[in-house]
Amino acid sequence: MKYVIGVDLGTSAVKVLLVNQHGEVANEVSKEYPLIQEKSGYSEQDPDDWVDQTIAGLSDLVQSFEGDTAEIEGISFSGQMHGLVLLDENHEVLRNAILWNDTRTTKECEEIYERVGKERLLEITKNTALQGLTLPKILWVKNHEPEIFEKARAFVLPKDYVRYQLTKKLHMEYSDAAGTLLLDVNEKKWSSEICRILDIDPQICPQLVGSHDKVGTITSEISKVTGLSSATCVFAGGADNACGAIGSGILKDGKTLISTGTSGVVLSYEANGNKDFGGKVHYFNHAVPDVYYTMGVTLAAGYSLSWFKDTFAKDRDFNELLADVDSVSAGSNGLIFTPYIVGERTPHVDSTIRGSFIGMDASHEVKHFARAVLEGITFSLNDSVEIFRKNGKKIDEVISIGGGAKNESWLQMQADIVNAKVIKLKSEQGPGMGAAMLAAYGNGWFSSLQDCADEFLKVDQIYEPIPSNVKTYQKLYKIYQMVYPSTKELSMKLMEFRD
Repeated sequence: MKYVIGVDLGTSAVKVLLVNQHGEVANEVSKEYPLIQEKSGYSEQDPDDWVDQTIAGLSDLVQSFEGDTAEIEGISFSGQMHGLVLLDENHEVLRNAILWNDTRTTKECEEIYERVGKERLLEITKNTALQGLTLPKILWVKNHEPEIFEKARAFVLPKDYVRYQLTKKLHMEYSDAAGTLLLDVNEKKWSSEICRILDIDPQICPQLVGSHDKVGTITSEISKVTGLSSATCVFAGGADNACGAIGSGILKDGKTLISTGTSGVVLSYEANGNKDFGGKVHYFNHAVPDVYYTMGVTLAAGYSLSWFKDTFAKDRDFNELLADVDSVSAGSNGLIFTPYIVGERTPHVDSTIRGSFIGMDASHEVKHFARAVLEGITFSLNDSVEIFRKNGKKIDEVISIGGGAKNESWLQMQADIVNAKVIKLKSEQGPGMGAAMLAAYGNGWFSSLQDCADEFLKVDQIYEPIPSNVKTYQKLYKIYQMVYPSTKELSMKLMEFRD
């Protein structure tokens, strides 16, 4: 039997999957690492924590593997997007990584618009300047930590740094590069124009490769530490959302994905880079060769649920917390939650908006609040679905992955709110499976990623919209949409009282 490893470098943990040539998960290991939040809006991590925990996960995986390690033929990666890792001339880390959910860069986004121009930025990168993307973070370091920026000789994204430490080869692939705001998305090359305008040395941009490209083998040192064969091939991998799309079979037109991790994503396949969404959603290179995907983002999807549990139901696990939500009717007895607890991205690019419960009264119990949180997250995801529909995309079927695919009540709720069939896969591993599929394809096991998906991915269950719930949610969604404009000014005024 042949195997590959998919490494999924998330925000809170790294998950390492061992997958055989039939797509069966033979083993998986998860290792956590801390988040560093020194101030409101700041979010950082120590890149060496990623490396240490990835190596520990690989070591545990190999230790429990009963076959010949030579049968493990390849490793590939999925990684949290947009995070900035600055390296010096020796490829040593200069500071903590600034993560995708860090919102300190509002002024840097304004600087990009002032100097590059919003329309020109959209023409080149197909995306708008958002606090979470990489370029504003580079400018923030340039503006606030010039002594560190002067030492920078390269920047990479989180998974690229881990891959470098396993191979000592430095690269970035297109699906992650597209989220930096420095890539000419259609031309698939770094934008010398943007670098010139913003006084950034283009030499700090690493060599670009394809997601299934072999970039090396693991070093002898890593081989000794983990027990893997030194002949194990390493493939570039992809951005977490691109890998999540591959691992869910989003490989041709008409395919749409809803992913609920820490953040939430609605992602749709695009055969070319010619559509114009006016910057309302992200437009990135796919990890599939020469195609694209569009994506809307809810910044705090699963994070809203974990925040609610940790704050108001710390003694309950998630299964217990959600056990009674089906006893509450659609609409949570007149209670609406907006998941803006760390700001929002789609459709409201707003780092100052904050979440709210609207309609609380003395009759509401924890089960009502829990259902309202699930509904609010799903309403936010539906904002992205509606943008796609208004731009001509037909969405009558979606694949659901992540935390939202682990609860039947939530899956049905997604079908009712989005008003589409929701499909749950038998082996839902999301980005980790996508990374493993890139390694399988890169190793030549299949002639295409679609052939790989046909072998690896199977449908478990389909949730059909319930007409009465659809009707109720369509009314509630209109009310939900009124909350943002009604609370925007209030949230702004409250910012001066935050630590």
